[in-house]
Amino acid sequence: MNEEAGREARERAWLARVAAGERQAFEALYGEYHRRLWRFLARVSNSRELMEEAINDTFWIVWRKAGEFRGDSRVSTWIMGIAYRCALKTLHRDEGSFESVPEDLADAVELPQVRAEQRDWVAKAMRRLPQEQRSTLLLAYYLGHSCEEIAQIMDCSVGTVKARMFHARLKLRNLLPALGGLAPGEDHAAHG
Repeated sequence: MNEEAGREARERAWLARVAAGERQAFEALYGEYHRRLWRFLARVSNSRELMEEAINDTFWIVWRKAGEFRGDSRVSTWIMGIAYRCALKTLHRDEGSFESVPEDLADAVELPQVRAEQRDWVAKAMRRLPQEQRSTLLLAYYLGHSCEEIAQIMDCSVGTVKARMFHARLKLRNLLPALGGLAPGEDHAAHG
């Protein structure tokens, strides 16, 4: 059994034990996921209070609904989906709180050896994307989820995920040159 399959089996066993009300298994899941959820939500908001609230809401739902996990997806996909919906709920309740994106957001795109100035441009461009497009890119490029997993997390079709990715990339393609002082479509090599 490879490492990923072993992790999935362990997490499914924990989830089954959580469904039976076992606190130790819940603590194990919490330990496994708190940091991952924090990293994801930190890419969406600068507010520690809102991030912690979304994480607490996520784990409350995991505790209450563990028995409803059908096993159609990975445990990580199920938990990230809950976290995404909790973050959206918090966003709608506290309008704008999740619009302030940290400067290190550009790291989510994982461009190799990008200069600080370019990272700043990417962060600024990402902040200008609609929330759903930004979240789609984060789930894909930062957290490494497949289109199918993102569709489950965001409760939409795979086609919607692909469309959001397409439109986000198109917007970035047009925004990045402008943020870098070039007109869209202008040759970067001519300025360089």
